[in-house]
Amino acid sequence: MKNFAIETAQQAGEILKKYYHQELEINTKSSDIDLVTQADIESEKFIINAIHKQFPGHAILAEETGQSGKSEYLWIVDPLDGTTNFAHKHPMFAVTISLVRHEEVMLGVTYDPLRDELFVAEKGKGATLNGQPISVSQIKEIHKALVATGFPYKRHIEPPPNIPELTRVMPNVQGIRRGGSAALDVAYVACGRLDGYWESSLHLWDWIGGVLMVKEAGGIVTQMDGITWSMKSTTLVVGNPFIQPTLLKMVQ
Repeated sequence: MKNFAIETAQQAGEILKKYYHQELEINTKSSDIDLVTQADIESEKFIINAIHKQFPGHAILAEETGQSGKSEYLWIVDPLDGTTNFAHKHPMFAVTISLVRHEEVMLGVTYDPLRDELFVAEKGKGATLNGQPISVSQIKEIHKALVATGFPYKRHIEPPPNIPELTRVMPNVQGIRRGGSAALDVAYVACGRLDGYWESSLHLWDWIGGVLMVKEAGGIVTQMDGITWSMKSTTLVVGNPFIQPTLLKMVQ
């Protein structure tokens, strides 16, 4: 299953690379800032077909087509995380494929096709970047930390919920980044490029593989209220064991 997820993510990444260098047909979904392109659609179609062929009895939850099937195994797919970046030729996007069994995350794969960076986590077996073990950073003091966040698509109809959080966090950290791909933000926490990350109002496919990566890399994962993160969570705060508790208090 791990090898299948890796190979499928890499092949889907090749689809994204093909479209990245072309003129795109860009459409909208829930709002005029919630975009979808033919790259999203073709990548998702490829991944779903691959799962159906290899594991015909498994269920699938994918961003563009929703959930299909019923099984103890559920594949969760984001064919292009960071579509707005992709549409603007901003090189920060990824493919994510995760596997859940009985609501327990067993496997998470995030592939950045432009950098050819493959993040993989397997429950109980650690996390890797291009086959090499990774771990969260060892930064202990919040004023030395580099953290990231994101903004929900609903911000055009209601005030962004993390503006107050930004004003509390910004004076107390070394820097804040807004990458535009939640999957990569969480993967970057797992490999130590970021010391912490928080966001709200995203979907399961944006986070779930990265949550396993951070845990397997030695980090802490909770909701914004401090409760352990679950598949029903709509908020996320992750970080290394020193930074996450402090970041959590700031964003609460």
